[in-house]
Amino acid sequence: MDYSKEQIRDILELKEWISEEIEKHQKDIEKLEKNLIILDSVIKQSSFNKASSLISNNEKKSSTNLDKVTLIPIKRSEDNKIIANAHVTPDEVVIVPLEDVKLDIETHPFKSFFLGRIIGGMESKDNLDVQNGKIPVDAVINCIINKDGNKIREILIKNYRQRERVNEIISTASWSFSRMIENSEK
Repeated sequence: MDYSKEQIRDILELKEWISEEIEKHQKDIEKLEKNLIILDSVIKQSSFNKASSLISNNEKKSSTNLDKVTLIPIKRSEDNKIIANAHVTPDEVVIVPLEDVKLDIETHPFKSFFLGRIIGGMESKDNLDVQNGKIPVDAVINCIINKDGNKIREILIKNYRQRERVNEIISTASWSFSRMIENSEK
């Protein structure tokens, strides 16, 4: 069967639209799956407690107790307002900015300081440890940034391995996010 040029053009447009929709929905599905993993972890660790008791329990938890999911609020340095939450498990730190907090990945000092100096420094040390046979390659710290356009949706940091690193990541995120908010308001 022969198709006219107009029909072929319509078919190609339809194919392009379907491809775009599939890509868009795959990204949405990936975000939803990651959020489900976080929620599953919280539900498993909470033993189905009331939400009000979860908040008070999480505030009481120390960042040194990494056997469970620990929720650590990340606060803006100037007014102590919560701007993000860190979900800490023995395997990873997931930092999720609050919905109304706009953190652009291009805003200084995110790439230069948080990613370059802090996470990059940890990665360099891990790579040296790999070369010296102290840790396997799959134990090197890994940072994944999920974003919506340039807006940071979540930061996943796997293989932090040391409690001190969690503390440094949280405090650096607080400082970096605070500066980013200040810089975006200028």
